[in-house]
Amino acid sequence: MRKMVYGSKDKRATALAQLQEVEGGDPFRILIGTILSHRTKDENTSRATENLFSRYKTPSELAGADPRSVRRLIRPSGFYNMKTRNIMKASRQLLDEFGGVVPQTEEELLRIHSVGRKTANCVLVYAFNKPAIPVDTHVHRISNRLGLVKTKKPEETEAALVRRVPKRYWLDLNDLFVRFGQTVCKPIGPKCGTCTLSGDCNYFRTVVAPREKSS
Repeated sequence: MRKMVYGSKDKRATALAQLQEVEGGDPFRILIGTILSHRTKDENTSRATENLFSRYKTPSELAGADPRSVRRLIRPSGFYNMKTRNIMKASRQLLDEFGGVVPQTEEELLRIHSVGRKTANCVLVYAFNKPAIPVDTHVHRISNRLGLVKTKKPEETEAALVRRVPKRYWLDLNDLFVRFGQTVCKPIGPKCGTCTLSGDCNYFRTVVAPREKSS
């Protein structure tokens, strides 16, 4: 963990980190962008979010939008029919229950339609700079490979990381792990040979090294 934190000095590049730079990290953009990021790649999230917010910029505008227009704009994100329903319903709920303002607590965020723990934690981190640990597929996979946790579900991974990782690292953890998972510790064909963490990696010791030794 320390090697990853201190060794990753490059500019943030993930879709959510990019949204963090837009208009000071507008919470509504980050909420909707996170919902659009479900089950798609970062580049698709960025395209869909940019398309959407070029036309609809507020909860009121999106809640009253033509669903056909929204579907067309967010098409790059995939599952656009379901996501259109989700982001429009979430926008209406923001207006009805929160005065059009994205709430700043996990409890309130989890009340919003289609918002689960990962999305709520992403909003806390990227919109409000509040320490939390959003666990996506990258964080779950890398945490288990490194031996930081031994879990089956993302919720279990979050709980284990909260116990193990010092709070001062929480804000950067998701972004660091996502970039690391996209470039080095990939789901298929991880670049273990060039990874600076291989000496501390449980996956390398138990899976990769024995395979290389027997070949």
